[in-house]
Amino acid sequence: MKTRTWPSILAYTSARILIFGCAVILLYVAGARGVLLLGLGLVISALASYVLLNRQRTLIADKLNNRVGKAGAKVTELRDRLDEGTAAEDEGAGGAQASAAEAAAEAPASGRG
Repeated sequence: MKTRTWPSILAYTSARILIFGCAVILLYVAGARGVLLLGLGLVISALASYVLLNRQRTLIADKLNNRVGKAGAKVTELRDRLDEGTAAEDEGAGGAQASAAEAAAEAPASGRG
């Protein structure tokens, strides 16, 4: 079963924002204001997200690694095809250059004879 990556990322990001909002509201009720409120909200929500959203983060990381692996395989395949084409061109050009050099070497020798 193929699953989409973007909905998972959107759900994870929404959950992170929700956790941050809850942390800020709880800190506001507790009396934190200003920069302290935002700073503590970020720290608390980051720790809570690390614990509570571990499964979703692992799932997204696996999906992204699979996508990167597939792209890497395509790049490797393309590089191999380009190398084969270059080798074939070099062989063809090398043979043509050798034939031209042999013909040039034989032409003056046959003219002198």
